[in-house]
Order: sequence, then structure tokens, then C-alpha cells
Amino acid sequence: MKIGIERLEKTGTPRLAEGDDPRFRSWGWGIQATPSHAFIHDAIDAQIRLRPLDVAIEHEGRQVTYRELDRLARRVSSQLAAHRVGRGDVVGIFARRGIPMVASILGVLRLGAAYAPMDVGIAPMSMLQQAIDSTGMRVAITTGDGMSKVAALTGAKILIYDLLEDPEDPEDPARNGFLPNAAGSPDDSCFVLFTSGTTGTPNAVAVSHRNVCNLLLTSPGNLGICPGMRVGQILAIGFDMAAWEILVSLSHGATLCIRGADIAACAAKVNALIATPSILARLRPEDCPHIEVIALAGEPCPQPLAERWAASCRFHIGCGPTEVTIVNTLGVYRCGDAQVNIGRPTPNNTVYVLDNDLRPCAIGETGEMWAGGDCVSLGYVNNEILSQERYRPDPFLGGGRRMFRTRDLGRWLPDGSLEHLGRVDDQVKVRGFRVELDSVTALIESTPGCLRATTLKATDRDLVSFITPMSADTAAALARVNQRLPYYCVPARIIALPELPITPRGKVDKQVLMELAMKALAELSEEPV
Repeated sequence: MKIGIERLEKTGTPRLAEGDDPRFRSWGWGIQATPSHAFIHDAIDAQIRLRPLDVAIEHEGRQVTYRELDRLARRVSSQLAAHRVGRGDVVGIFARRGIPMVASILGVLRLGAAYAPMDVGIAPMSMLQQAIDSTGMRVAITTGDGMSKVAALTGAKILIYDLLEDPEDPEDPARNGFLPNAAGSPDDSCFVLFTSGTTGTPNAVAVSHRNVCNLLLTSPGNLGICPGMRVGQILAIGFDMAAWEILVSLSHGATLCIRGADIAACAAKVNALIATPSILARLRPEDCPHIEVIALAGEPCPQPLAERWAASCRFHIGCGPTEVTIVNTLGVYRCGDAQVNIGRPTPNNTVYVLDNDLRPCAIGETGEMWAGGDCVSLGYVNNEILSQERYRPDPFLGGGRRMFRTRDLGRWLPDGSLEHLGRVDDQVKVRGFRVELDSVTALIESTPGCLRATTLKATDRDLVSFITPMSADTAAALARVNQRLPYYCVPARIIALPELPITPRGKVDKQVLMELAMKALAELSEEPV
């Protein structure tokens, strides 16, 4: 079908240079692939039938087989069905990470409902209440240790599940073959997740089964997970990458290893790890001898970190906000690669690098990445105005399809992969000049001995950077920036830390660093000239 650039020519001149059109299409369109199942819980149920006695989940010394997971999930489904939960409903899972949390997810999905997970140990009451209010959920699940926190919530019936402590009852519907049959559409919601809210109020994003199956049941998003492998569950359950951990493991017959308080202890005994750079930087390859595959996303990956791990495992780097289903690009970094990139569009997905007028940028030119295809989620729950702002009709795919504005900057590299160039929000004005914070950070990270860095705009005149580990040479890093970037890009201070503070979602905690930055600038102003 002749659509896309031809259509744009009627409204404005495309920026593509002569000869760029074939690359815009071949590089920007992921391969076509058909997921093995249309619903992610069907993929899990297939594993239950194939390997009922294999260990599905382990947590703090306790294990459940796929058959036992099935029994626990059936109990959840039967009790939710008694409260008339069904297709189209959203069920909150306000729990700590653990076996009951995972069984609840499967039980909710089998009813045709969507789950909205939040760690009751770290989510503030206001966030839990917002989840109820914004989604209209009527029922939420918690465990006994979370009941005291959620008792004051209004608008939803709170059900308490201590599933592992319940004795097997001969009259239990889970033993009598109860399994709801919730026929639905692949475009029904699978889960509802909340954005981090770093730029304002967190927003609820509805992600469909089509979205999820398209990533997890095709390569490379399946990460090569197979029976016999052990997959770490280390991320906060309200973070979209936690859905990747949980659902990719169970849908491929692996063992999901849920961490306790010690992330390193979990990482030491698994074969596959999904993480953010901030979390991975706290681990050492020599302490994780069994890891075969790592998938990294959520933040830019420093090249020293990629080099450190790619020597011993298959190292994937991806990119994509919650609204395009965890990641919509993925690539493999190999030791000695010239630079870090975020790969190519995943199957059945597209990426367009566009200018402010939504015209394709010339190949190699920086623009904003828009995502199209089966990754594009259903939109913001009960917020049509914001959905219309961020989700637009896709003029390249046509057919009523939509594309999503990621607010990530990128450009095409000569090999057809994408280079991530930071967030639109990270372009700031310092002393009246435009500065890309990620460019400053990347240069600092190229300093020998530096593992990670980050840069903040502390005032209208001053940048402050942080570098790890503590032994990193801050003077050498400062000299490097001085030599290669304009004066207004040079940080007023570069501060070495043992490690960068992280948020519950595993990303750099910029609020904590801003406090340190302001303190450092105050001390600098007090120093004698």
C-alpha cells in the first residue's frame, strides 16, 4: 500500500534526502512474526500442561510447581468471580513481591480482567488511592501484611490472600476443576501500569494482550528463555519491566526466582536478568557466574557497563516507555562495539525519527522517536485528552493505526540501528545556551576508571555531575569535558560517589542528587578565591 511519505508530501516537504526512503522503511519497520498465543495467560497455561511438576516460582526458600501455581491461581479466580470480576475489569494487586503476588496475576488474567500491581511496602497511600480512583477498580487484592496499610482506602473491596497458608480443602473450587472461560479479544487490557510521574502526576497506561504477546512471545523479546532456565525477579512490581521478568519466565516454562532483600544474592543464582543500568552497576559479573543473558532498559546504558558484562553473556539493550509495552527496540551489544545503541524495532513494530512537524528526518539526523505497530498500548485510562495528545494517527502504517510520541531523541546509525540521544526533557538551557545533559554524561563516562555518571542542571548557570565509583578520577573527567565541549557544558562540580542513589523503580534518584548538588554549589561559593 502506497502510504506514508507520499501522504506527507501533500502537506509538507519531507526532509528525507534522495535515496533515504528505502532505508527509512527497511530500518524503521521490524520483521513480521506471529506470537505463539494471543493471550499471555494461555502461554502460561500451556506450560502448566506440559511440565506440571517443574518448579515455576521460588522465593525465600519456598518453591511451587507449575501444577501448584495453577491451583493457587484457580483459587484467586474463583473468589474474584464470586465478586463478579470479569472481562474488562481492573483488579489491583497491592502486595509485596512473592508467590501469592504471581498467583494473583494469573488468577486475574484468567477472568479476562487486567491487573494493576503496586508494592504495598513502598507505594504511598495517595498512590494506592489514585490507582483505585483513576481506574475505577472495584476489587483489589492484598496479603495479610499489607492490610493495615490499605484498610483506609475507599472505593474498592479489599480481598486478603495468604494463599500459601491456606490448607487444601476438598471442597476448594481449585480442586474441582474450576477454571473460568473468559473469551475475549487480544486487544483487551492485560495490565494497567502507572508512569513514574517524574514530570507530573503518574498516569495509568492500559497495555493489551496483543502488546504483551508481541514482545514476550517473539524473538528477541523472549530473550531465549526456555525450560530449565532461572529468571530473576528483582524489580519493583509496579515497574513495567517487572512484567517482562514475570511473564516471560512463566510463558516459556522457566523458574521465576523472586528476590528477597538482597538483589545480589538472587542475581548470583539465575541465568537471566532484566534490569536497569543503575541496578546492574551494583553487581559484579564475577559474582554472577550463571548468567547467560541480560536485558537492560529504563535508562541510557554507559559503554563501560556494557563492556563489563558483554564479555560473559548475551547482552541486550532496549528502549521504550511504558506506553509502547516495556521496550519497542532491542539489540545485542558485543565487546568492542564502537558505541552503544538500542538496536532495531522489535517484530511487528515501527520506529520513526521525526522533526517537530512530524516529517521524517534525514538518515543520521537527530529527531524525536515515534513508535508504531503492535507495541502501541491502548492509551491512558480515563484520560482521553492526554491520550489524544501523545497518541496520534500513524500516517505511515495507515489503516486506523496509531503511533506514540516517546519523547526520546534518536538517530539512525549507518548499520541501521538506533542511537539513543536522551530525552527531550533533558535538553536544558544553561547561561542561555542549549545543553544536552546526556551528551555531557556520556563524555564523562568515557573517562578511564568511570563506570557510571549522571548530570543535572542545578541552576540556570551551573551543571553538576556525579561519577562512580569513588575511585574515579574527577579531575580527569573535568579536563575531558573542558577539552571537548563548550564552556557552558562544563560542570561546576564533578562529585565521586560509591554508587548512584536509585529510586524504587531502579533508576537514578535525581531528587537525592539535586540535594547533593545544591549543597556542593553552596560549599563552592564559600571557598576563598
